[in-house]
Amino acid sequence: MQEQVILECTEAKKEGKPVSRYLTFRNKKTVTERIEKKKYNPHLKRHTLHKEIK
Repeated sequence: MQEQVILECTEAKKEGKPVSRYLTFRNKKTVTERIEKKKYNPHLKRHTLHKEIK
């Protein structure tokens, strides 16, 4: 079963910039841990690590 999750930038809060968020899906049965992906943050103008939030 697919579950929709939100990925949020981890570096933007430290620098005082607005966070960027992305929507993605994961399979709850096969992927039990939280997702971490490198995605583009337009406010920082570079790729940063985005982690799944609740």
